[in-house]
Amino acid sequence: MTISVENDWQPILEEAAKEETYHALKSFLKHEYATATIYPKKENIWQAFDWTPYHEVKVVLLGQDPYHGENQAHGLSFSVDPNVSIPPSLRNIYKELENDLGIPPASHGYLKKWAQEGVLLLNTVLTVRKGEAHSHRNKGWEELTNQVIRALNERENPLIFLLWGNAAKAKRKMVDESKHIVLTAPHPSPLSAYRGFFGSKPFSRTNSALKNIGEEPIDWEIPEDLNI
Repeated sequence: MTISVENDWQPILEEAAKEETYHALKSFLKHEYATATIYPKKENIWQAFDWTPYHEVKVVLLGQDPYHGENQAHGLSFSVDPNVSIPPSLRNIYKELENDLGIPPASHGYLKKWAQEGVLLLNTVLTVRKGEAHSHRNKGWEELTNQVIRALNERENPLIFLLWGNAAKAKRKMVDESKHIVLTAPHPSPLSAYRGFFGSKPFSRTNSALKNIGEEPIDWEIPEDLNI
């Protein structure tokens, strides 16, 4: 897949794409998109980078692979296209957001506002086959997103890393915690949310951490108006 991002992510992604694993991934994806239904659409693979430029990232919210339901994924972790039913994990995120900051759940799951606030909604794997969770795991995406995390780790200004679930926590070793702040919790999926995601207060803790490093807090409220 050709990398086309019109901001300061482009050279970082191009450097990551020089790896042998990315060449193999490109061949794999070319065949997959030609022979199966793959999410997100090709033009949306790099959406998270388009909407949150490298030097505007304040928070990294790390997911696993995209939603594999019809028309859900559009390139941001945990987000779904408008007019698509809100998935259970995101419903739990909204529930915790309300408990934490008193912000009522939006009627949709389109998280573009968070991306524009400086929250990089990154999955560790950026594509998936329809109806088959983890079907594009270990095909080369992990190496590219590892490079992305390393590039973020090199940022001079501190970042907040929100790592939910074991797949995200596995990336913790790539983050220099003498400079950046890592907040972990169980995954918000129905299988694990009650094991400590609920009550973890990730939104208020993130904003407190941002204030402590002299950054503006995130406005976590998702507007009902999608034309933002």
